[in-house]
Amino acid sequence: MADSLIDALKNQGIQFVRVVWCDNGNVIRGKAIHIDALAGREMIGVGLSAAQQAVPVMMDAVAPGSGLGPVGEVWLVPDWSTLQPLPYAPGHARVLGDMVSQGEPWPWCTRQFLRRMMHQAGEMGLTIQAAFEPEFYLLKGDTGAITPADRTPFAATLAMDLHWEVINDIAAALSAQGLKIEQYYPESGPGQQEISVSYTEALAAADQHVVYRETVKAIARRHGLIASFVPKLFEQAAGSGCHLHLSLWQGDRNITGNGQGELSAPAAHFIAGILHHLPALMALTTPSPNSYRRLQPQSWSGAYRTWGVDNREAAVRVPTNATLPSPTHIELKTVDGAANPYLALGGVIASGLDGLRRQRPLRNPAIVDPATLSEEERQARSIERLPTSLAEAVAALENNSVLRAALGQPLATTLEAVRLAEWQAMKDCTLEEEVALLLERY
Repeated sequence: MADSLIDALKNQGIQFVRVVWCDNGNVIRGKAIHIDALAGREMIGVGLSAAQQAVPVMMDAVAPGSGLGPVGEVWLVPDWSTLQPLPYAPGHARVLGDMVSQGEPWPWCTRQFLRRMMHQAGEMGLTIQAAFEPEFYLLKGDTGAITPADRTPFAATLAMDLHWEVINDIAAALSAQGLKIEQYYPESGPGQQEISVSYTEALAAADQHVVYRETVKAIARRHGLIASFVPKLFEQAAGSGCHLHLSLWQGDRNITGNGQGELSAPAAHFIAGILHHLPALMALTTPSPNSYRRLQPQSWSGAYRTWGVDNREAAVRVPTNATLPSPTHIELKTVDGAANPYLALGGVIASGLDGLRRQRPLRNPAIVDPATLSEEERQARSIERLPTSLAEAVAALENNSVLRAALGQPLATTLEAVRLAEWQAMKDCTLEEEVALLLERY
């Protein structure tokens, strides 16, 4: 395998293979192996300090109370099924890695966490298909002074004309790496874009989101632009979500709907589980202090713990399709670009499976904008405001035995420490200070 792999890479002109991971602060990182040093390392990968998983987004230092420190080494082992030459960096290839210690999956590995949740779903006879739906801004300038790349409104064809070159290059680069593109349109913020990709099995969906982020940012740079997935860049403009779409399957059959235009019983219990755990889950899906600037009522961001059919103010939306007899998937809106996709999707699956195990009943759907109801009306309909700060979400996670057990004690402890370090560092920041810090991290 090693000889054929190395020969194939050399034939493609590859000099470096980047072994990539996404850390608990949602920074995509990598170590590159030169092609001449790859022999003998193709199955062991590269070494990392164990403390790397305890690094928050704003600094290269270990978060206090994380349970990790200067002692310890793990191996980032390539998953060669994810190998792709990088169309935007000739001579470089990327392969996603799994963290391994002493030949076993390392408990702090977020990719392994998602794998465990997929295995648990499999034990219940289910597979999960998913796709992330990212929004991002194209910006001019640098980290000190940014401006939107245009001032056009939602879906303006003028924006398409202004940005067709960079959008075409992004699409071509994503397609070259195996992502299937479905739609593109300018979003409602000035310079804001959305390119949606097709669903796939859960681990591949998280992997392709890492590929998506890397590719969009790299191609934008080649066009003299900054692409940013920061949840809230401008006070008076739309925030950027990263909605998570997922469906439940048994074999080759989508069982999200019952075939009669309604949710199936398993899908209803799954949604009920997501809603039950959502305040704690938000420490994984909306994990930045900046996230909560976006999560406001009447901003289509999912600020209320409720669900609804085509209700874009509900945290969970069930889309309808006039050409199909039943819902085909569900959408969690309370997700953004600050989220590590392995943690976010793994946490959603863990929450949904708990709803299935406990047969949690699904409350009635919200049929209006929850913000238009009085507090008494919301209480009567069991509609609640979700956490309004990262500190609230982390506190909910600390008290959520189901999600902490799913994560495992080592990962849960470190993740909470990273989140609290990020909260302490940014809780008093202005929006402008947050943006300067986060602009190119996400």
